[in-house]
Amino acid sequence: MTAKFDLIVVGGGILGTFHAYHALKRGLKVALLERNSVPQGATVRNFGQVVPSGMDLTWQNYGRESLAIYNELHSQADLTIRKNGSVYIASNDEEIQLIEELYEINRNNDYESVLLSKNDCIKKFDGLRSDYCKGGLFFPQELSVDSADMIAKLHKLLQEKLGLQIFYNTTIIETGENGQNCSAISADGTEFTASKIIICGGHEFKTLYPKVFDESDLEVSKLQMLQTKPQGIYSLPGNILTGLSIRRYESFSECASYQKIKASEDPKSFEKKFGIHILFKQALDGSIILGDSHEYADAKNADDLGYDLNMEIDEFMIHEAKKIIDLPTYEIQRRWFGIYSQCKTKDIFEHNPSPNIYIVTGIGGKGMTGSGGFSKFNIDKIYA
Repeated sequence: MTAKFDLIVVGGGILGTFHAYHALKRGLKVALLERNSVPQGATVRNFGQVVPSGMDLTWQNYGRESLAIYNELHSQADLTIRKNGSVYIASNDEEIQLIEELYEINRNNDYESVLLSKNDCIKKFDGLRSDYCKGGLFFPQELSVDSADMIAKLHKLLQEKLGLQIFYNTTIIETGENGQNCSAISADGTEFTASKIIICGGHEFKTLYPKVFDESDLEVSKLQMLQTKPQGIYSLPGNILTGLSIRRYESFSECASYQKIKASEDPKSFEKKFGIHILFKQALDGSIILGDSHEYADAKNADDLGYDLNMEIDEFMIHEAKKIIDLPTYEIQRRWFGIYSQCKTKDIFEHNPSPNIYIVTGIGGKGMTGSGGFSKFNIDKIYA
């Protein structure tokens, strides 16, 4: 069996799907090959926050493009998208200084943000503790999604509206180029051919081009997250990011005070050892998603991270979260970890094993926010 396309995208997560989307917008015949029955990787194991505010200027621009793309797609089908904004809650004077500096940077970048007083925050976010909150920075354009539902609905939309052909349960074990065409061969012997192939395999490095990945500067990060039971009539709109997020996110590293403030932190603290910062997002069922942590290993040693959950991390995150917001219940119904890949020295990993085969992965924690805009840029570059 042979199927021919203009473009094959290997990997049905958010980065691969948006590459497929922008190729379809060019009128190309596109196949999306996904190894599982539905995507199982970082795309469905994250917070579902679309937050350009947390990124450096280059990726903020990709993220702002993504906001427009999500809104356009959501106008065609319900993709679980809610435009409730994001807020960074400062807990002390240093964090207040950082959000004020970022506010000025955003003003110069023409990206809308609003400084909130302590009282503004407490009125806007039910249960926010007055002994934690000193003020906030609000980004009204930013979005929340329920990731697993969103990617499934996006796949369906692209199939029905733009003719995307998706092949689930299709593990590609070999790709190659013969000068005329590129080919992708699946585990069951099916050969797919196309003019170009883009491989967006997330943290799966063992099957295709393992030597390339072993010799790269890619690393994988393991993140732990929790989900409470539904909170009843309680409502917590938008993405809630807190003091540890202010001290971690790339956008704040562009602030004048950032390096001095970071230098005063204890590198041996529990939160630094496990890369913890505290985020809250309410899911459609009323539950609250909490997290997260970060443990790292080189790509070739990814298995060293293991498959277990560190309960000490979970307990620390719950303990810290209770200092920030008084939820009706902190009873946990679900715990999980996600794995994503990122580069140590670059924003994203790009490699051409042959002229018309493109490996694009290692987008790190920027995937849900940056993929829409970056993929548009990358498709335009590939087909320039």
